[in-house]
Amino acid sequence: MRKTLLTSIVLGAALIGSSAMAENIHMATGSQGGSWYPLGGAIKSAFEKEHAGMTMSIQPGGGIANIVGVEAGKFPVGFANSTSTVDGGEGRPPFKKNNKNVCNVGVLYPQWFQIIVRKDSGIKSIADFKGKRITTQQKGHTGEQLTRAMLDLHGLSYKDMKSVSHVSYNDSVNDMKNGNADVFTLGTALPAGAVMDLASAREISIVPVSDEILAGFKKKNAAFTKRIAKAGSYPGVDADVAALTYDTHMIAACDYSAKNIEMILDTVAGNLQTLSAVNKNLATLTIEGMASDLGVPYHPGAIAFYAKHGVKVGK
Repeated sequence: MRKTLLTSIVLGAALIGSSAMAENIHMATGSQGGSWYPLGGAIKSAFEKEHAGMTMSIQPGGGIANIVGVEAGKFPVGFANSTSTVDGGEGRPPFKKNNKNVCNVGVLYPQWFQIIVRKDSGIKSIADFKGKRITTQQKGHTGEQLTRAMLDLHGLSYKDMKSVSHVSYNDSVNDMKNGNADVFTLGTALPAGAVMDLASAREISIVPVSDEILAGFKKKNAAFTKRIAKAGSYPGVDADVAALTYDTHMIAACDYSAKNIEMILDTVAGNLQTLSAVNKNLATLTIEGMASDLGVPYHPGAIAFYAKHGVKVGK
């Protein structure tokens, strides 16, 4: 009995020691109901399968909040939007200072700023928003920042709206379904699961972004791009619509482990087909595409990874 007890204690101590030695990578993604959170979960699963003895923890986050969090050392890795990362490096609003320790790891896919309205709202353009009810993302999310900027370029603000809600995707969808909101703005992949859910219950339209508004955004940040949301992107959307877009990419603290960043990129690049089951945009992603220059310094681990694959990038 003594021998059995001693063996149990030794085994227990070994397990505790093994657990303590396991390295964890903390990565911030996006809101539940958006495209970042499930993709982060899929990367976590693939990473832990390939790298025994290492773990990855995923937390919800936001396009702006993740940049601030990486800069502040709250977590080493996160998802971000190219436009916001550029703004952070320059210290432009909503950032209060130049971010010195945020580096580019790799581009993943395009993000679409989507302006969704109920067809029965009578809204045809952004100029029609005055006096309407908007539901958008929480503050700290790129989609919410873009909503304010879009209104400003039209000479409007939140004060001109009947109401403005800063809630989750799921709550926004419920508000639109229940007739408590007229406009739903969000920055995410196309198609977005939340909007598909809404379109299954209510007739919707996508409000187009004019060339003048695109020029206004590009004047502030050259990372913005015009793309066309094709007819059929959502049920009931029967015409092509011009949209404001940017890119989702992974960021990391510039002084974070280069070896860990290489391992993360190895996992992403080696599992693109698996990851495309979560976000179909990754099915056509290449290592060259991942290495796209966004005007943000590359992480040393990313430079080493791309060099290993014959892709030269700047510092």
